[in-house]
Amino acid sequence: MISNKEMDASLYHPLVLAYMGDAVYEVYIRDMLIQKRKVSVHKLHVESILYVKASAQAYILREILEELEEDELDIVRRGRNAKSGTIPKNARVIDYKHATAFEALVGYLYLSKKYERLNYIMERAIVSIDKKEQRV
Repeated sequence: MISNKEMDASLYHPLVLAYMGDAVYEVYIRDMLIQKRKVSVHKLHVESILYVKASAQAYILREILEELEEDELDIVRRGRNAKSGTIPKNARVIDYKHATAFEALVGYLYLSKKYERLNYIMERAIVSIDKKEQRV
């Protein structure tokens, strides 16, 4: 259920924002890959990992950090400093914290209904990873 109710997304716990941001970012990436290529589900999954793994999200955050507005920087700081309790085995702690911060930003923009800004950040994310993977 998607609500039209106005809310102050900055009041949510940063891990709640990251939870939503993870889902939004994953759907965005899947949609982008499906539109770009007509390949098997396995290949789509393998390709999506390049964009959604913690090290990639940490890289994206470093790439866009200087472009963020003050409210966005606050969300990123809160997301980075949030204590999640677990770190995936295949991710460095610093990458995981920055990935959580990136996801919190995405969740914040989505829940705040700042869709134009969210689309800009998503486009920058794709360009950043494509550049890093030399796909430009």
